[in-house]
Amino acid sequence: MRTYRNSLKALRDSALAHALEKNPDLASLARELGAIVHRDAQALGHGLRDLRVRNRGFERWLLARRARPGASVLVMAWPPGYSSPSHDHAGLWGIELSLYGALEVESWSRASTSEPWHLRGRDWLGPGDATWFDADPPYMHRCRNLSRHETALTLHVYGGDLDDYASYAQTQSEPFWRGAPQRARIAGPLRV
Repeated sequence: MRTYRNSLKALRDSALAHALEKNPDLASLARELGAIVHRDAQALGHGLRDLRVRNRGFERWLLARRARPGASVLVMAWPPGYSSPSHDHAGLWGIELSLYGALEVESWSRASTSEPWHLRGRDWLGPGDATWFDADPPYMHRCRNLSRHETALTLHVYGGDLDDYASYAQTQSEPFWRGAPQRARIAGPLRV
């Protein structure tokens, strides 16, 4: 039987291998990561149980980081009912995949920074499901744990470090949004 550490290592190694390209095939990466999650769902759910029962709020855990080419792999814990503010990804490409639980992802895009944001759609992610975004077009989204009782866990792969980003609040003159700079916090490293 595979341990969750073997599963995390497989997820990390797959993500870093795909991230060797400047513009990786995110659909292919999503399929590969999803297959690992489906194969190892029981081990991941049991092994990451501590992150699900901590009750310390939203947390980001670093699984891997590489400088050149830039890539980071994180596991995030979403408390019951938690919703992130609408936020961008500082021009990075990214993929977000559910490991445990279910997440709703509401996304917006715009043609340029001088134009308003337009709702692109909503995705609902269960274990092994992913959504992704390219680095080129301006993009933001808001994520929400759909459970009122359980912490959800997700895997995030970015084309660099997401240290600084912007969160957005809608203004009274819709469809415009006001951005505010943010600094990402890491709760700690995940050991594999």
